[in-house]
Amino acid sequence: MAEGLSGVVRHLAQKAGKLIDLQRANDVLLLLRPDATAELWIDSAARIVECTLKGSIGAGDLVLERDIVDVRAMKFPCVDIGERGKVLFLFREGWRFGMAFDMNPEGNLDRREFETSLGALYRRLKYKHLYDALGEPAVLKKLVHAGWFPFAEIITSEFRDVLNHCLAGFEMAEVDDEIIQKFDAARLEKILERWVAKPHFSVKSDLLRAAMKHFQMKEPVAVIKLILTEIEGVLDGAYRAANGGKGAKTKELIKFAAESAEQKAGRSDTLFFPQEFAAYLSEHTFASFDPMTRSGKANSRHAVGHGAAPQDEYTMPRALQAILTLDQIAFYT
Repeated sequence: MAEGLSGVVRHLAQKAGKLIDLQRANDVLLLLRPDATAELWIDSAARIVECTLKGSIGAGDLVLERDIVDVRAMKFPCVDIGERGKVLFLFREGWRFGMAFDMNPEGNLDRREFETSLGALYRRLKYKHLYDALGEPAVLKKLVHAGWFPFAEIITSEFRDVLNHCLAGFEMAEVDDEIIQKFDAARLEKILERWVAKPHFSVKSDLLRAAMKHFQMKEPVAVIKLILTEIEGVLDGAYRAANGGKGAKTKELIKFAAESAEQKAGRSDTLFFPQEFAAYLSEHTFASFDPMTRSGKANSRHAVGHGAAPQDEYTMPRALQAILTLDQIAFYT
């Protein structure tokens, strides 16, 4: 389709005495107006990528990729697309190309839907490594077994190293230690601020602040005991607030978390990965254990709550994963 478009534009341009070659373009925006006129923007249409960020920012603040947790839409602020006519956008993202178009026969253009579709396409291309990895059951199983997930706090920063180590079959301990070093007091405080801004977290602020302090002191036992035993309570608080004070059991709470993320992001295929996280909660955070065989681990809320996890399982990586799990719920709810 792109090659055909390029040929048509080149042919018509030659008839008009101009030379236009789309093969060397990075992005092409074509607008077909209801009055049979058209606009062709080649590497000249300014783009805005609408994102969800980890925290609030002020006007003029620099936004880095590590600040981004999701991509919602792509817009053209300097182009009058309007609500009539047709539109096509072809663009390069790294070594990949994407194309989206709305050639509706009635000429009624749903601009917001087009912008959202462009955002989804851009997100899929830019973060293809994440979608590919989580789309492979064996890779996802290996990540979950190690306790990792593309948590919002690390998805556009440290998680790439986690994924590369996992895919290469390297020992995870090396990357675990590197990530732990990056969670200093300032970063933990920003996470805590994100938590206490929400009512269902703020009612537990003293407990959560204590967990963060223990993490800084490298006391994983206290962190895990505090965080894992509060996760279900936080989810229950969010559920009750959304359901008129009515409570629910664990399975329903996990389902609620995933549905909340989808509703908040507007789609199910966002970088929040809500369904995959629901599986992570079921298979990791709320994993069942057999008290007869002592199969419990310190990643499981049930095993920790019943004192069934061996003490050598209470490690700093497990403590950080518990914090990031609770933080993911903060983004979802």
